[in-house]
Amino acid sequence: MFARFLEFTVKPDKKPEFVKAMKEEILPILKMYKGFFDLVPLEVETEFTKFYVFSLWHEKAEMEKYAKEHFPKVKAIVEPFLTAPIIVKHCTVDETISKKFVAAVAA
Repeated sequence: MFARFLEFTVKPDKKPEFVKAMKEEILPILKMYKGFFDLVPLEVETEFTKFYVFSLWHEKAEMEKYAKEHFPKVKAIVEPFLTAPIIVKHCTVDETISKKFVAAVAA
């Protein structure tokens, strides 16, 4: 399993619009990819402007395909809500450590 980890610095007054765009515009794009599994948003309680999102993927090739085909469009959707560039990192989910998580995904 693979993950695409993104860090956003959101304008405080634009956070509700940012979250709405994630749900209504970006999630449907991700769901078009057969290797996509889920999207996990994380709001940082101690830093109101920080917002992290990781998307989980069964296939690395599908994750990379999304990054090439649709991420420029996704970036254009969210940029009006941001005060800093998006930080993107590709990760491998270590299944030996996260056995409970992997079991939940398989169920």
